[in-house]
Amino acid sequence: MLKDIKTDKAPAAIGPYSQAIQAGDFLYVSGQIPINPETGDVVEGIEKQTEQVLNNLKAILTEAGTDFSKVVKFTIFLKDMETFGTVNEIYGSFLEKPYPARATVEVARLPKDVLVEMDVIAYTK
Repeated sequence: MLKDIKTDKAPAAIGPYSQAIQAGDFLYVSGQIPINPETGDVVEGIEKQTEQVLNNLKAILTEAGTDFSKVVKFTIFLKDMETFGTVNEIYGSFLEKPYPARATVEVARLPKDVLVEMDVIAYTK
């Protein structure tokens, strides 16, 4: 059984997709970009963008009744791999051991020309 997860504490989907879908004991969270859900604006700078993305993910996880401690997989998309160190430091401040599996890739372009996007898979039990 699939369950649509939606919260107004994270940006609304800007296309034909869900913020997250729970499938059994797993939650699949769509890629989050650094849109402030209160204003609808993209925040500026890699530090603030990274924090906003992680806060958006946190809001969706919370809505689903879980948190970062249950995330098993992160995917991070960066516009510029030179920002990896900054993103990694902020990312690490949101997590505790055992850390989830992760992939980080540099991409040519992201929606709304943001600098970072992340998605997660979380275990919900």
